Amino acid sequence: MERLVAVILTKNEAAHISACIESLVGWTDAVVVWDSGSTDATPQLAYLAGAQVIERPFDSYAAQRQAALDSLNAEWVLFIDADERVTPALRDEITQTLADPQAAGYWIPRRNVIVGKEMRGGGFYPDYQLRLIRRAGARYVAERAVHEVVVVDGPEAQLREPLLHYNYGSWRQFHAKQHGYARFEAEILATRGIRPRPHNFVLQPLREFRRRYISLGGYRDGLHGLRLALLLAWYYGFVPYWDLWRGHVTAT
Repeated sequence: MERLVAVILTKNEAAHISACIESLVGWTDAVVVWDSGSTDATPQLAYLAGAQVIERPFDSYAAQRQAALDSLNAEWVLFIDADERVTPALRDEITQTLADPQAAGYWIPRRNVIVGKEMRGGGFYPDYQLRLIRRAGARYVAERAVHEVVVVDGPEAQLREPLLHYNYGSWRQFHAKQHGYARFEAEILATRGIRPRPHNFVLQPLREFRRRYISLGGYRDGLHGLRLALLLAWYYGFVPYWDLWRGHVTAT
């Protein structure tokens, strides 16, 4: 059994995959790219950078991660996105932590860079992610198809050093990704039997804006933070309910 395997979920990540793998090789036992039908050079670049490549059709983020857990023969798994980088400081902290682990899962903070600006508020820092997990007993919650949740068999702890996350390189990329996330959220609402009411189209966006801009400190990022809070209020507070209202999604 391998001690630590890094897993990267990909689809059309040619712009990021080589640098991501470069931050992982040499100190993990293996890097596995879990690809879901890339039409660019992602698989070839991953192979050239030293990773194993496994193809699996995409059904949901939770299912992709669970499939990786089920197939790997490793004690620990580190999940990394292609647009993230492990810094030397985080590498050293992970190595030291696994020399004498005191938990079954470790939350890693992230420094998010969105359209060229590193964020300080709005939920984008410290933005802890449960990514370093002991494989035995870990499972992803199937009902959370997006913004997936993993349950580990044992205590959890936090690391200090952050991942670097080059989240969105352009506003066009941001909008394309949020449209997909909003659709997933609508499907989750449909599965729960939730039906939109007129007040949802006002109160839900207001709640999301208040959460992002005030409660999570989006105001600290000036106009950039205001723009993001307004856009996320639209995509998470309005669009899912609008899709339900128009019957564009059904329970799965």
